[in-house]
Amino acid sequence: MNNDDSDSGLKDELDLRALSAYVDGELPEEQRAAIETQLRQHPQATARVAAWRAQKAALRALCGAPDSDARQAQAGQRADDRQQTAEAGERSYAGSQPTEAEEPAFIVVRRTRPWWQRAGLAACWLAAGAGLALALGPLAPRLTGGAWSGFGGQPAGFAQRADVAYAVYSPERRHPVEVAASEEEHLITWLSKRLNRPLSVPSLQEYGYSLVGGRLLPGEAGPAAQFMYENQAGARLTLYVTGVTRDETAFRLFRDGNRRTFYWISDGMGYALSGAIAEGKLREIAIDVCSALGGKPETWQQ
Repeated sequence: MNNDDSDSGLKDELDLRALSAYVDGELPEEQRAAIETQLRQHPQATARVAAWRAQKAALRALCGAPDSDARQAQAGQRADDRQQTAEAGERSYAGSQPTEAEEPAFIVVRRTRPWWQRAGLAACWLAAGAGLALALGPLAPRLTGGAWSGFGGQPAGFAQRADVAYAVYSPERRHPVEVAASEEEHLITWLSKRLNRPLSVPSLQEYGYSLVGGRLLPGEAGPAAQFMYENQAGARLTLYVTGVTRDETAFRLFRDGNRRTFYWISDGMGYALSGAIAEGKLREIAIDVCSALGGKPETWQQ
C-alpha cells in the first residue's frame, strides 16, 4: 500500500506495516482481531485503511488483476488438479516410484492481435460511445430529472457548489449569514475586497424577498460570495458569485431534488441563483438579477 501521505494524524501505537498487512489479508486471526479493535478506537486509522482498500481495488481494476478470493480459489483448483494428476499417475504406474506433481509440461501461447487491429477495435468502440451519447443526449434531462443539460452540458462546478451552499445554509435560522443586511455597506466592501472584484447586491423587493445578509465561501479556484434573501413566508433564495476562468453566454439550469439553480457567466464572473420555488418563477427572478448585474439576458431569453 502507498504510505506516502502524511502519517502525523495517526497514533504512535498504530503500526503502519501492520495496517498494510491487515489490508492485504496477511495477518493471522489473532493479530487481525487486535487491529480491528484498534481501528474502532481510531477513526483516522479507519479512514486510512478504507483509502488503502480503495486504492488496492482501483489498481486491481486498472491492471485486470483478480482479487484475493479469486486467487485463492484458483490456487486451490490448481492444487486439486495436481493431486488428481498424481493419483492417476500412481494408478497407471503402480510399480514406479511416485514423484511430486509438477506444473504441466506445456504452455499455451495466445497469439497477440496486431496493433492495427487493436487500434481499429478501439476506434469502433469510441465511435459507438459517441453515437450513443448523441442519441441519448435529448433524453438525458428526462432520465436524470433535468440535472444534466445534455451532451457537453455537464453542470459547471460553481453551480454545484452554489446548490450545496444553498442546501447547507438556507435552513439555518440562527446563523444563516456572516454579515447581516443591517451592515450591507460593510458586507459589500468586505466581499468585494476578498473576491478582488467590485460587487453589488441586486434588490429582489419586487418579488417580495429582502436581503438577509451574506457570507464568504470557498470556490473552485478562489473565494466566493453568497447573498441570501428571504420572503415573509420564510422561503429563501441565494445568489452565489465567484470568479471563473472560462467565458460563455449560455443560461443553464441545474436541478437537485426540489432545489433549482439558474446559473450563467458574465465578464469573468459566475453567478448562480438557487431556490426551492417554482422553476418558472426562479427563472424570471434570475433574468432580472442577470440584467441588474450588467449581464445580457436577452441573448438567452426564449
